[in-house]
Amino acid sequence: MKKIIYIGLGVALIGGAVVTLMNNKKQNEADTAIVAQENSSVAVRVATVTTGPIEDNFIANGNFAPAQELNFAAERSGKVISVLVKEGDRVAQGQTLAIIRGDVVNVEAQTANANYQNALNDYNRFESAFKTGGVTKQQLDQARINMVNAKSRLTQANINVGDTRVKAPFSGIINKKYIEVGSILSAMPPTQMFEIVNTSSLKLKVAVSESQVAQLKIGSSVKVKVSVYPDKEYTGKVTFIAPKADASLNFPIEVAIANNTNNEIKAGMYGSVVFGSNEGKQAELMTIPRSAFVGSVSSNQVFVVENETAKLKKVVAGRVFGNKVEVLNGLNKGDVVVTSGQINLSDNTKVSIVK
Repeated sequence: MKKIIYIGLGVALIGGAVVTLMNNKKQNEADTAIVAQENSSVAVRVATVTTGPIEDNFIANGNFAPAQELNFAAERSGKVISVLVKEGDRVAQGQTLAIIRGDVVNVEAQTANANYQNALNDYNRFESAFKTGGVTKQQLDQARINMVNAKSRLTQANINVGDTRVKAPFSGIINKKYIEVGSILSAMPPTQMFEIVNTSSLKLKVAVSESQVAQLKIGSSVKVKVSVYPDKEYTGKVTFIAPKADASLNFPIEVAIANNTNNEIKAGMYGSVVFGSNEGKQAELMTIPRSAFVGSVSSNQVFVVENETAKLKKVVAGRVFGNKVEVLNGLNKGDVVVTSGQINLSDNTKVSIVK
């Protein structure tokens, strides 16, 4: 009898424990739902859409390159018997830089000239004889062919003689000299001889974005600055705008600038070009931080906070001014846009603003 009573009490205790556990589970689920509801918002940082004056200029940086540069090689084989310039010398177009031994080609030129004179005399005799019927038309034509061929060989021989004097292809400065007296030149593969650069004018090569390239025109005057001369300002001209973007989706631009008489700007120096109005004209524009755009500026999408809810909106972006982007349509002054935390957002997500 006592055994039955103990069993009954055990069952009652177990049943009570089960009921208590079930009640506790329901309470925990209810508490978790309340906490989840309270913490469902996503923390974000925001910025307010403003309008104000923006300087209508933008800056691009790059390196100066010489207007002309050439690392040229030997056109014929031979031994160098004279080098007439050294590194750093300024040379004019057509100036002789080096002389190659030309004994053989000189003899060949003399022989070619003698052969031509003989062929010319033969042709003159055949022409006179043809008038009196002494030779046939065929013989006269053959004499003419011989004369023309002899003249061609003489022309080639004279070219070979001229090639023994290496001349500057354009005016510039000898940047590097690869040969010395006694050097043996080869035409195949060609031996490197000189590197000439012309820095009387230079090109500043920069790259601009899609929105910036639309503002540029070939021939426009721009301000140019050199990093090593911060107090000086130069005037350049846009000479090239790439018709196609590079791998980074930027457009290569070239700006020509005339060097001063001292050639103080060196090729390879770092420079900046200021595009836009020379007066630094300012305009009243509506702008938002660049970081407000979802993904990139080209997406034209931003999250706008309304009643603690993030709304995904389509906008029309304009020009880029550093970390600010012009907004042409889709927003109003005073709107609050999300600038950080977009990765966790979708349309109509609850948000909490982090100060």
